Amino acid sequence: MSTSSKWESLDVHLLQVLYALLSESSVSNAARRLNQSQPAVSTSLRRLREITGDQLLVRSRNGMIPTERGQALLEPVRTALSQIEAIGIQQVRFDPSQSRRVYNLATPDYLSAVMLGEMMSRIRRLAPNSQVILHSLGPDFNYSNALETGMLDGVIANWPQPPEHLRLAPLFEDEVVCLMRKAHPLAGQTLTKDTYLNAEHLVPTPYTVGQRGVIDLHLAKERLKRNVVVYVPYFNMVPYMLMQMDAVFSAPRIFAEHFCSLMPLKVSDIPIDFPPIPFYLLWHDRSHHSEECRWFREQVIAVMRDTKSAYLRPQSAPAKVQAPVSTKQPAPHVAYA
Repeated sequence: MSTSSKWESLDVHLLQVLYALLSESSVSNAARRLNQSQPAVSTSLRRLREITGDQLLVRSRNGMIPTERGQALLEPVRTALSQIEAIGIQQVRFDPSQSRRVYNLATPDYLSAVMLGEMMSRIRRLAPNSQVILHSLGPDFNYSNALETGMLDGVIANWPQPPEHLRLAPLFEDEVVCLMRKAHPLAGQTLTKDTYLNAEHLVPTPYTVGQRGVIDLHLAKERLKRNVVVYVPYFNMVPYMLMQMDAVFSAPRIFAEHFCSLMPLKVSDIPIDFPPIPFYLLWHDRSHHSEECRWFREQVIAVMRDTKSAYLRPQSAPAKVQAPVSTKQPAPHVAYA
């Protein structure tokens, strides 16, 4: 078979198998990702080896690794699949009422359960056959890679400096407040900078590597230090811990107000001018042209903006809703208004 004939036999299915194999460096993992049997993927690998004239994956002490040729093919194959996806999506109009799509969304654990409930209710109403899987962010979770490989369709985040290589749409802004139990000695007092910094603080452990939150960044910039007594891995543990100790917790107002409505807790203003906490939705170029993913993003954006405005108590001025932007220039027909 001539070289041109070999490459003519390379179809979209083989490209998908090749990308999964090179990404996973494992036949069994690629089979699970593609929802295919392991023998079927092994057969496709043999065909790919014949077409490329390279082993693509070879055994190592720790499993399998891509060859140099295989590693060099990873990015071109990813680009080719993205372009093919953009062409194919334009041919079929997406109908959410008929869709059986499984959507994957990662969120910080302090995102309002009310917001998430409203979001799920809307999606279930408009796409009753679909399914949503919520993932928690953590220091061991590579969310950027998960977006690139399609494991995630979106990430809700609030880092002051979002990754520049990902698409972005603003959701809302929140403010930092101080949460404590009503029986706390500082409850009812106007906090000063000294009383705030010297109080016993519960502080969340970082939920992703390489990203610091608004509070930590601002305190470091101002060379201020809190009296941290406990680091907590989950935000939703904090209100219950506050009920048992004279400690304070700095948190987004929506989170704090929600638990104040359920428990004898109190919100106090912080005497430090923390910048607003920006919440936004992130996604990767690979899903930017997908009509299914675009529809899902529109639901997330609409619910998060609407629910935020309605959820805060009257004494909290609603944050100004910004026009959506992207760190990359979006396609002309894409708009999140």
